[in-house]
Amino acid sequence: MTDETTDAAATDAAPYDVIVIGGGVAGLVAAREAVHVGLRTLVLEAESAPGGCVRALDVGGLTVDVGAESFATRGGAVTALLAELGVDDRIVGANPAGSWLHLPALKGEGSVTVRSPKTSLLGIPASPLAEDVRAVIGTAGAWRAYLDRIRPILTIGQAQRLGPLVRQRMGRKVLERLVSPLSTGVYSVDADDLDVALVAPGLNAAMTRAGSLSGGVAELRLSAPAGAAVQGIRGGMSQLVSALVADITHFDGGIRSGTRVTGLRPIDGDGASGWSVTAAGPEGSEQTVRARRVVVAAPAGVAVGLLAGARDEWTALADLDWPPAAAVEIVTLVLDAPLLDEAPRGTGVLVASGTPGVTAKALTHASAKWAWLAERARAAAAGRNVVRLSYGRVGEQLPTAGLDDEAVETLALADASAILGIPLTAQHLVASARVVWTDAVSHAAIGQRARVQKVREALEADPTIAVVGSWVAGTGLASVIPDAREAAQRLRRGALHTERGI
Repeated sequence: MTDETTDAAATDAAPYDVIVIGGGVAGLVAAREAVHVGLRTLVLEAESAPGGCVRALDVGGLTVDVGAESFATRGGAVTALLAELGVDDRIVGANPAGSWLHLPALKGEGSVTVRSPKTSLLGIPASPLAEDVRAVIGTAGAWRAYLDRIRPILTIGQAQRLGPLVRQRMGRKVLERLVSPLSTGVYSVDADDLDVALVAPGLNAAMTRAGSLSGGVAELRLSAPAGAAVQGIRGGMSQLVSALVADITHFDGGIRSGTRVTGLRPIDGDGASGWSVTAAGPEGSEQTVRARRVVVAAPAGVAVGLLAGARDEWTALADLDWPPAAAVEIVTLVLDAPLLDEAPRGTGVLVASGTPGVTAKALTHASAKWAWLAERARAAAAGRNVVRLSYGRVGEQLPTAGLDDEAVETLALADASAILGIPLTAQHLVASARVVWTDAVSHAAIGQRARVQKVREALEADPTIAVVGSWVAGTGLASVIPDAREAAQRLRRGALHTERGI
């Protein structure tokens, strides 16, 4: 990888064609689009390495994803990019065993672990009286949910918030025991704050046609493309980052890690135009680089701050009532526990809020989900398994904050034991790792689409700047990658037209 932290002043005497602020996947995709047409491009990444939420660590001798571990296949954008990068031969499917739910007991104290219903959307069941649904919400809850089939759908207007829609149509138990664990575990947003149009496109229309919420879910499930909805990469999702970095540097693009951008301002006058970017380098020294065009690919809080400070007319962008960013900690455990070889809880478990005896909101049995990881784990030692636990619910303080590594290991082992139904102690632990992800702002939260639209509208008048990333494009690589490519292509078309005098 090209790291240009040395001799920056000499390098930056001439302006770049494009500077990308942020080296996550969105920023790397945008940089790749620019270098492929010969634009002199520099990526500035605040962390010690590019990749953003796609990151791997060596945990007990195994390379393990500690951020994004898979991608949605919808739209084909991720698969197409992997093919262009020459790594599509490493695409693998996940174990279809399915996931489970860990919930408060329906009666009395304690908790239960049950399989997630097979036919559902965002946890909303297509068949409320199905046996696997009744196992989760009980017979009374299932009959309450079935009322959805006989209550008329109001066709005036559309449901905006997922939580109230589910609560009104199918009842509290469907919301609390099926939908909420998924909304907080996957989107880090309370179901009451999830935008139906963003997390379930077409559901409102399907409901109207079918005459019920469950009927609308069934219609959307039937019309879904055949094949796996989620795939991964042999060796981990960090293979995507490595391939992007290699391609960018092959075309002479630069990447400066450990360089935090602190200021962005336009250059106007004296025959010059473009952008001046101020950044703090690894040693704390201030750097200033210039570019004709800029792609802002930083996390939401940083990006909005930079944009609001760049032009007077953009100052109001900071006052759009942005939601507070969620903090999530991923704790990875490598365990020597042969009883886990049978994947007693499938590929993972979502935990309902308020479940006694468990602090984690989700667990992924990574070595059960991905055959390639299981092969490597078993090659290291018989009975070796990898599990990941996720901590941090929206609106609550991160429960692992302030805990040292030993305390976090103890907590994670206790949670894994309760969720998986197998006693796990420090004697089973081979190694652990913890990573805290901050500044997670979901695109699917109510009001976020309108806020993002105001940002896009503000930038429309300036063809020399673009903003990309999950907070503007949506959750997941399937949303981020095509959005970043489109934004970068607009910039590069403008750059090429300018050079040709068009």
